[in-house]
Amino acid sequence: MMKVALGAAAELEKEGISAEVIDLRTIRPLDVPTIVNSIKKTNRLVIVEEQWPFASVSSEIAYNVQKDAFDYLDAPVRRITAADAPLHYAPNLVAAALPDVARTVKLVKEVMYQKK
Repeated sequence: MMKVALGAAAELEKEGISAEVIDLRTIRPLDVPTIVNSIKKTNRLVIVEEQWPFASVSSEIAYNVQKDAFDYLDAPVRRITAADAPLHYAPNLVAAALPDVARTVKLVKEVMYQKK
């Protein structure tokens, strides 16, 4: 998902929106201080994850953020995850189920309250 996140950040940069991308190399231990420090700078959080939304790493990140950085948020935490359905083998169905640059850019704009 780093390619998706970096691709979305590049597209957003073309429109004057600076996005900070964090590559969480491990989930245990989860680097919560890095996430909180980013939120203190940006006041927003969009999580891009290839996992299903239920009981995922993004759920744990969202929990930690609301616990440790809620007062810094200017918008709700948003997640873009895989579709909550079994993953297919057909390439077109896989592409429709997983996060991509266009949907990530759209979600970031929603968090920025820009519906273009």
